[in-house]
Amino acid sequence: MTTPTSFNVSTIASIATPFKQKFAIPRQPNLAKAHGIITFEEGFNDIHMLKGIESYSHLWLLFIFHKNIERGWKNTVKAPRLGGNATMGVLATRSTHRPNSIGMSVVKNNGLVHDKGKAHLLVEGVDLVDGTPLIDIKPYIGYADSVQNASDKLDDISPIPQRHVEFLDTLKPTLSEIDKKYSDFTSLVKAVLAQDPRPAYKQKLDSDEKTYRVTLYDVDVGFKVKNSVVWVTELVHLG
Repeated sequence: MTTPTSFNVSTIASIATPFKQKFAIPRQPNLAKAHGIITFEEGFNDIHMLKGIESYSHLWLLFIFHKNIERGWKNTVKAPRLGGNATMGVLATRSTHRPNSIGMSVVKNNGLVHDKGKAHLLVEGVDLVDGTPLIDIKPYIGYADSVQNASDKLDDISPIPQRHVEFLDTLKPTLSEIDKKYSDFTSLVKAVLAQDPRPAYKQKLDSDEKTYRVTLYDVDVGFKVKNSVVWVTELVHLG
């Protein structure tokens, strides 16, 4: 029997998230309680496909790293958790630069909503850029998917940073207004920035004069690191 060398894969849905750019997206799902709304494509917007999905607390999302396809892939990649310079085999990492550009994330299932005759699936704990195409959704099954004795030796070498995050006092009025529009904004900013999204080699610096920027929802967030604390220095509405 000849093994096929290529397959056709269709986008069945896309997901709307607060992350408008790749920078600062949590490195893994559920490191921040970011919410996502899944909208199904024409031909897949069939409520019967979702029958019984409410039975599962969590779901696997299979998606395409669509922002990286044109850059291709390499057999080894730099590993952020090893300082950003050491390399590992691409299949020994969760790098976005993969032979088939396929990723997977486990997310919390917050249920179905209906709008204008279409079903939308609400999820939480996403680590996907806004507009990411999904190619499949599968239930997370605890007894099969959770391996109690699984190990991650890299976590002993370089655990994910957890820095304290503060907002300048001058930003408090602006922050209050943004929270009225996006109720999870403050908690999302803290969760994202606590992981110190700067380049890996910069994470060794407990003070850094450079202002870094990340867009969450429609807000440009500027931040610096000083004395091990991440300080949010700017909040600017875009558009």
